[in-house]
Amino acid sequence: MTTMTKRTVLSTLLLAGFGMLGTVAAHAAGEPLRIGLIATYSGPYADYGRQFDAGIALYLKEHGGKVGGRTVEIIKKDTAGPAPDAAKRIAQELIVRDKVSILTGLDFSPNAYAVGAIATQAKIPTIVMNAASSAITNSSPYVARLSFTVQQVTDPMARFMLKDGIKDAYTVVADYASGVDAETAFKKTFTAGGGKVSGEVRTPMNNPDFSAYVQRIKDAKPQAVFFFFPSGVMPPAFLKVWKERGMEQAGIKLYATGEATDDSYLDATGDVALGLVTSHHYSFAHNSPKNRKFVKDFAADNGAKLRPSYFAVTAYDAMAAIDLTLQKTEGDASGDKFMDALRGLRFESPRGPIEVDPLTRDIVQTVYIRKTERVNGQLVNVEFDKFDRVKDPAKESSN
Repeated sequence: MTTMTKRTVLSTLLLAGFGMLGTVAAHAAGEPLRIGLIATYSGPYADYGRQFDAGIALYLKEHGGKVGGRTVEIIKKDTAGPAPDAAKRIAQELIVRDKVSILTGLDFSPNAYAVGAIATQAKIPTIVMNAASSAITNSSPYVARLSFTVQQVTDPMARFMLKDGIKDAYTVVADYASGVDAETAFKKTFTAGGGKVSGEVRTPMNNPDFSAYVQRIKDAKPQAVFFFFPSGVMPPAFLKVWKERGMEQAGIKLYATGEATDDSYLDATGDVALGLVTSHHYSFAHNSPKNRKFVKDFAADNGAKLRPSYFAVTAYDAMAAIDLTLQKTEGDASGDKFMDALRGLRFESPRGPIEVDPLTRDIVQTVYIRKTERVNGQLVNVEFDKFDRVKDPAKESSN
């Protein structure tokens, strides 16, 4: 059999499998709800999957292992990082072979885009727990997002910097979809408010040395720098070089989105993060009764060394959203009925009030301005300002 023939047969079988899913997805309320979790469990970003698991486990523990009155079976699959081809294949297998009713996880944007086409074919509700490129929810009517978008947390930072007296800024972003989103949103908002972007840099994702970039910025002497990198290895490397080159002493202020001081990595990042002002939707130190309980219960289950990050919070909230939606559908997880019930959903999260935009299926939430400080011996992101009910700026015109 030729390779092309094999592919044709496989596609035919998958499409046939998808055709049967109208009955598969609409399980009786008494049957277990099978949820496919596509995430990173190996490699440098393995903490993403670990945080997802912890957030899901805590919600299920609090609710007797059930959502919408149905017991839950989580089927986990590892993409080992950004791997759209693998994510697409895994989604197909989860739907056809494992008979899942809902897909979730999706930590990297390329993976989420790849799964969007599968969600459409299969009419499977897909809840994004992290991937933050704005157009993801446009990829399928069966995709909704409970996390955030990079533009959603970048736009408030641009507004805050203008309020903080910054008029001349340089941007530094990782060269991939979310980095371009950050650069685009910052430039649009900052220039509209009277600011000037005097320089732009896009760095490779695998770039370990920022010395040349930081020196270029020092020579340019902007008033401030805004940067965006994904959580993990890049922010500490950049901050280390920033400190070593004496940028603060040179009078150049530094701002970033919250990935730079992700709670999960903050201890490892260390004192190079002190004083950094960031914008994001969740901090381990968020001061609310619900978050204090969430943090306490999370520590009881996982130990003090694993802090809940925004990955864990979104996983927790995604389960809450599935639970509340299935309560409305009386346990029916079939695509159209589930997505209709999910639209406009509102509830209180450990991060604050959140809602699902009924038009875009994207998250609407508070974005906080924070400063990294040492409190009771711990590095934490201390919130001191906020922007309420922020939508994704890329979709505001559709509302």
